[in-house]
Amino acid sequence: MKSKLAVFAVITAFLCIFLSSASRAVDTQKIGRVRDKGVLDSQDFQIIDNFVAEAVQEMVETRDFTSISKLRTTILTYSSSNSESAAAQYSDQFAKSANKYIPSAFEQASGLNIQEHQFKAKLNLLMLVDGLEDIQLLDSAMSRLNDANAVLRYWAVHCVANPGITAKLNSSEPGKVKAREIIKALSKQLENASPEAVGLIADFAANIDVRAGADLLVKTADVRISKYADWSVEKELLDVKILKLLADKLQEGNLEAGQCFAQLYSYVLQRYVKGSDVLRENQKSQLVSILVEIEMSSVSKLLDIPQSTIKKVIEQKEYTLLLREHDRLLGSATSAGELPSKFNFNYGGNPDEGERTAPVVLPEPPVKKKGE
Repeated sequence: MKSKLAVFAVITAFLCIFLSSASRAVDTQKIGRVRDKGVLDSQDFQIIDNFVAEAVQEMVETRDFTSISKLRTTILTYSSSNSESAAAQYSDQFAKSANKYIPSAFEQASGLNIQEHQFKAKLNLLMLVDGLEDIQLLDSAMSRLNDANAVLRYWAVHCVANPGITAKLNSSEPGKVKAREIIKALSKQLENASPEAVGLIADFAANIDVRAGADLLVKTADVRISKYADWSVEKELLDVKILKLLADKLQEGNLEAGQCFAQLYSYVLQRYVKGSDVLRENQKSQLVSILVEIEMSSVSKLLDIPQSTIKKVIEQKEYTLLLREHDRLLGSATSAGELPSKFNFNYGGNPDEGERTAPVVLPEPPVKKKGE
């Protein structure tokens, strides 16, 4: 008898949880009808507003990650009209409602007592902002760029560096003003940003149509260069993207980008040579991929001649020939390389020593302590 009661209690508890969650599911019937209408009225606008308010609130209150994700997908699905004639009306009202409820939802999420609940709510709200691609919501994302949680910082960057957002920022003067504000904020994040976030920032910097964007790309490269210099660099394959973006800017006449391209590519090559006995195989493999890919694509394009020497000498494991090719392309202490000569850039210098014709030499790898 006791066992039957125990089973009954478990089933009852399960049903209560199931029915509770089911009863909290966002009602999409009304919003679905509005979504199909050809012309909207004030009552329809209220239905849209109610839907956004209810769905966003439930995202904050829901604890199950899968359920939150489904809610987010539902909101994004119903963020646009099925009717071309009502598309502008629908989108305008949805945007107004989103901008009314999402910022306050972030504040509410910050007040949750349990850190895990805070994290889930904030993460999904950021992912919602990312999916909506609304410039007016960017402030909510930008305020999370300094969050203590690395995942939330990444998604904050993802929101503001979103290609859809970039296109909208480029399309108007007010958008370009906002872009400059974003660039300043992202610039402050670079030093401590994850490699994945750095990649997003580099794409944004290269594609945003303001002069400060090119400066941000150069700063992105400088951060990567500094991490090669102290042997702390991670996810080396990221530099394929950054080198290609720098090469494109060099072709447009940006000499600072050219200097960064040459120095970063030089450090990749020097790291491969100097790290031959200390790097892991997967690290060396990534470096080889960078060297070969950039030689084949960017260097060949910049010099207007197919290049393959680096690929060949790596296959032969001829480090001396590899360094010789480095000097031919990028420069040595005694002569300028082909790339600096063609595009008329150098590696800095001072009045006493004159302009440097060679990239900075990569320091030797740190000596590993016993047991590391």
